Amino acid sequence: MTLFFVRILFFWCVAIVLYADAFKVASYNVENLFDEVYDGTEYPEFIPTKHGWSRQKVDKKLQHVTEVLCDLDADIVALQEIENSRIFERLRRKLERVGCGYRYGVATNRRDTPIELAFLSRFPIVKSRQLRVGYAAGVRPIFEITVKIGSHSLLLFNNHWKSKSRDGKESRRIAYAKRLKRRLDALPPQTEYIVLGDFNTALDAYLYLPKRIDDTSGRTGLYDILKTTINDRPVDEATIRGSKVHDGSLLYDLWYELSAKMRWSHAFYGKKEALDHILLPSSMFDGKGIDYRNDSFGVFKRPYLFTRKGAIKSWRQEEGYSDHLPIYAYFDTRPYRPSMMEKRVDPEYLSIDALYNKKRLQRPVILKDVVVILKRGRYAIVKQSPEGRGIFLYRCVDGLEEGGRYDLFVEAIGDYKGLKEITDAVPLRRLGNISLSPYYALFESIEKLRQNEVIRNVVGIYRNGKLFTKKGAIPLYFKNRALKPPEGSRLKLYYAHVGYYKRLQLVVYNRKDFTILE
Repeated sequence: MTLFFVRILFFWCVAIVLYADAFKVASYNVENLFDEVYDGTEYPEFIPTKHGWSRQKVDKKLQHVTEVLCDLDADIVALQEIENSRIFERLRRKLERVGCGYRYGVATNRRDTPIELAFLSRFPIVKSRQLRVGYAAGVRPIFEITVKIGSHSLLLFNNHWKSKSRDGKESRRIAYAKRLKRRLDALPPQTEYIVLGDFNTALDAYLYLPKRIDDTSGRTGLYDILKTTINDRPVDEATIRGSKVHDGSLLYDLWYELSAKMRWSHAFYGKKEALDHILLPSSMFDGKGIDYRNDSFGVFKRPYLFTRKGAIKSWRQEEGYSDHLPIYAYFDTRPYRPSMMEKRVDPEYLSIDALYNKKRLQRPVILKDVVVILKRGRYAIVKQSPEGRGIFLYRCVDGLEEGGRYDLFVEAIGDYKGLKEITDAVPLRRLGNISLSPYYALFESIEKLRQNEVIRNVVGIYRNGKLFTKKGAIPLYFKNRALKPPEGSRLKLYYAHVGYYKRLQLVVYNRKDFTILE
């Protein structure tokens, strides 16, 4: 037997031992699984016979949800956005017909809300209850069940908190958190439970709440009420296992098992977020009863869930599945084993210059006092000092304004065809405004240009994709191809980004950034 096959056999045996007797728990927002029966509470686009909603489309949606659940193959699944118990039972029957059945299942059943919560389970569901969140019509409850796993009881809390759209202020999510918190605090010590679902709360919400939803002075339901942070930092593995600062009421968010770049299960207009969460108390790490199986958290990412361009294939495209990806984790009755890998979430303070020496981030970074020297749509360039390096922000510019100074929290960087860029960042705080004149680079010669600078008032002739200037010729790229001027045009670039695509180039983003001279 070759050494290669010996290694394969070894890792296969390790996997069997590691996951023997383990069971898989998942959460999946299926995105509006409606039936074709009119109840009067439907969203407008799912009213039967209107907007094309029909029995055929219901069957197709059921087929897609069934496909995902069969491939996911979890033993317990918390589902969000199920219209009612009728469509839930149809889903269960379809799963049974294709060989992926669940013996146990239960759904909420309220007549004043368009979408409900449900659980599928291969273990007996011995009890269920709904935690009412206020008394306003249409407010979803928190769905609690108790399952029996051998001689052990496990509680699960399925959440679908208010979204950030349609008056989705943070106070609406805090109401959910407070109701759940009261229930958790009333449980006997060392009760084993899992909190999961769609919280409509991003991982960076404890650092920065957008102004349009912040009616709580920055306080959040997930982080401040449920206590997944301590001293303004996420609860880590060591803390939840019982370090001295642990007060018995913290929860560990399993997203921190993954690298920063992998922490997402939802994407909206290109912005990737972790809105779905699995939260665990210290009782799931104590070596007694049921424990979390370390390093087993993941996001279900089969190729058919994405478009060719890598976007989540949501149901809005009618050929899609959901705008969320399922998340999952493993648990079993073997004692919890601390990870062999370091899981640090504490940020380090670095400079932009230092980022150029890193291929990826092992932990978050805080960039102090960065200045936004150019912002165009979903892109921006920032610097920390006039003479320092600039860096490109790719689709992570929410909350930033040109000329503003900020402390920036960075979770992911990358290199695209040689261009250094930040791909995941949020502003921690605004420090004021500043004059940008000193931050623009001088166009002394092409050889002295550095990528991710911004230059101004450059004149030249546009020909064959290049700008010919007195300093020499350099490739010129228009982000919007419709902006490309005729060959031989004499241009004045008011603002241009010194980008990089296998070589240095100038990038123009906006029609206002250049003019064609006579």
